[in-house]
Amino acid sequence: MTAGRCLRAFAGFALALLTAGCLTSDPTSPAPSSPVELRLAPGDKIRVNVFGEDKLSGDFQINNDGDISLPLAGTIKGAGFTKAEMEQQIATSLKSSKYLRDPHVTVDVISYRPFYVLGEVKNPGEFPYRSGLNVMSAIAIAGGATYRASTSTVTIQRYGETKSTEAAQSTSIPIMPGDVVRVPERYF
Repeated sequence: MTAGRCLRAFAGFALALLTAGCLTSDPTSPAPSSPVELRLAPGDKIRVNVFGEDKLSGDFQINNDGDISLPLAGTIKGAGFTKAEMEQQIATSLKSSKYLRDPHVTVDVISYRPFYVLGEVKNPGEFPYRSGLNVMSAIAIAGGATYRASTSTVTIQRYGETKSTEAAQSTSIPIMPGDVVRVPERYF
């Protein structure tokens, strides 16, 4: 084989590996239809850690206005931000208070707002959100479907939206914090 053919073969092999790596699904990654990172909303509980400042660290809940109140930082908007954006907001606020020059802040989510399952399930109600939930696991958490339940579709009302959308009963449809899942009755 000539050097040019070897180089082309190697380039083709490398391209195939790169493409395969992009197409391989990682079981820990979110479903394609879900957001990469969840956004905080009222009702979510977070833990704020300010490195070296135990009195500024603690557990906080985002209030109905979407804010949290932190010592020395004051009231900070929390709703609508990711964890990383929230860390930046708190660090900026602590810097502007002139209490800390270069604060190192981490934010951990203790719990997200609950999700709800209604309709033809054995135990309808409110349930704590867990990472990786999908339509089928939400139905299972609610005790499973009743004998009258539709086995093909559900309706999902996403948090903050006014309309419900119909979705397949599938493990590929993610459930997010605050969602309302309704399992309809089947028609014989």
